[in-house]
Amino acid sequence: MHQGAAALSDAELLAIFLRTGIPGLSAVALARQLLVRFGSLGGLMGAARTEVCAAPGVGDAKWALLQASHELARRVMVEPLAERSLLNSPHSVQAYLQQTLRGRLREVFMVLLLDTQHRLIEAREMFEGSVSRAAVYPREIVRAAMQANASAVIVAHNHPSGVAEPSAADNHITEAISKALALVEVRLVDHLIVAGPQVVSFASRGWL
Repeated sequence: MHQGAAALSDAELLAIFLRTGIPGLSAVALARQLLVRFGSLGGLMGAARTEVCAAPGVGDAKWALLQASHELARRVMVEPLAERSLLNSPHSVQAYLQQTLRGRLREVFMVLLLDTQHRLIEAREMFEGSVSRAAVYPREIVRAAMQANASAVIVAHNHPSGVAEPSAADNHITEAISKALALVEVRLVDHLIVAGPQVVSFASRGWL
């Protein structure tokens, strides 16, 4: 109350949502165990329900509460993206994508659909794959853009490996998506890759 929530450690903050510990472990100690087990807050939030609920002291109710807290934070961050041009808010876009993709154990490919003023219409998680690869289909991205009447698109995905540098496959799919969208007069604004605290932007590197 006196110092604010920012003064709490990750384990202390997590303990508030866990609410209770287990015999022999306080809520804070249980939170520390979970952070070690999953590597980070992002790793915990991105883990599958079965994996989280298999941990001692965590059942469906606590998993659901953690997921709800994560979704609440995501929605708070996405609200401003619908109110102003994303071209003028690159840091907000990156922060939202990190909140959504950081710590995910599998590769997830997202599409941000933008209106004529480059404000967010909708954010969709369109493809999910293995630890190292998600199959991405440009035609599905074009279909999503047409359905939303989007004028521009930002695509993004995570690298669970923790290495943000684009691969040859990343470069290839970016070119394929850009060409496919151009056929329906939709602009690919950027492709962002999230890996831990790092975010690589194709646009900022002059690749788009």
